[in-house]
Amino acid sequence: MEMASSSDKPATGVTQFQLDAKLAPPKRKGAGSTSDKVLDAKTVRRLAQNREAAKKSRLRKKAYVQQLESSRIRLAQLEQDLQRARSQGFIIGGGAAGGNISSGAALFDMEYARWLDDEHRHMSELRTALQAHLSDGDLRVIADKYIAHYDELFCLKEVAVVSDVIHLYTGMWTTPAERCFLWMGGFRPSDLIKMLVAHLDTLTEHQAIGIYSLQQSSQQAEEALSQGLEQLQQSLISTIANGSVNDSMNQMAVALGKLTSLEGFVRQADNLRQQTLHQLRRILTVRQTARCFLVISEYYGRLRALSSLWASRPRENFIAGDNSCQTSTDLQMVLSSRNQFSNF
Repeated sequence: MEMASSSDKPATGVTQFQLDAKLAPPKRKGAGSTSDKVLDAKTVRRLAQNREAAKKSRLRKKAYVQQLESSRIRLAQLEQDLQRARSQGFIIGGGAAGGNISSGAALFDMEYARWLDDEHRHMSELRTALQAHLSDGDLRVIADKYIAHYDELFCLKEVAVVSDVIHLYTGMWTTPAERCFLWMGGFRPSDLIKMLVAHLDTLTEHQAIGIYSLQQSSQQAEEALSQGLEQLQQSLISTIANGSVNDSMNQMAVALGKLTSLEGFVRQADNLRQQTLHQLRRILTVRQTARCFLVISEYYGRLRALSSLWASRPRENFIAGDNSCQTSTDLQMVLSSRNQFSNF
């Protein structure tokens, strides 16, 4: 009688059916299983929105890092161009007196001119998007690009404040009309908020509270910075005025150290400006934010146009000014003669 091999025999107490069931892969539960968590349409939509927002955030971060790297490369190239120009005998002049400016200030001025060119392009894109009534998703992409454009300017100023803080603080990189309204090398955030609120549609109660709180906190930070700057100026005046002639070198060294602390004030002011723009972006809707950015761009465009008109105003204004000065001089002479005769 033929004997069966030991490998064909099932284990003791276990049937062949049970052995096959153990070796077989586990069956996947059907979609209708009660153990599966049933997701409603609202949850599925929220999860999809979260994934889309995370994806956009990663793309924005990647684009911002690439933009910073491009700016760094451009600055290095401009630095090489300046060094080459200096070695060939060229002199970069600037300022009212026609004197030389530092290489850092010249680099910033060149980069700011490029930034302004991009500003016109962004403003045109933003205006077209608003007129075309694009969806909030498409408009959000354009608004995010615009605020990243301003972030680039703050990065450029961060580099320039180290190389030449006085050039940045006095606003020599802006037009004369813009310099009339500068506060520590830029716009005053609380004034910007006042201007923007007048151009916004009806705000919700939550938005109104947020805007008011932002304006109050911005104004308090501005006052604190202004008071600190005033103390620095008074200390600098005291250092320069009270020094002796024999100790002039040490006196100037101390004054120079105090003047360097001006960098901290400009940095804090720029940080406040940047935070204000980002806070406005979070409080307002996408369409309101786009309108605000357009208002800001058009406002500074008008200031630059005003400077051009002022520089090219007719000669008659100068003649009228000369006549008024002469009239004032004649009046002073008449009053002086009357005082002399009254003594008799």
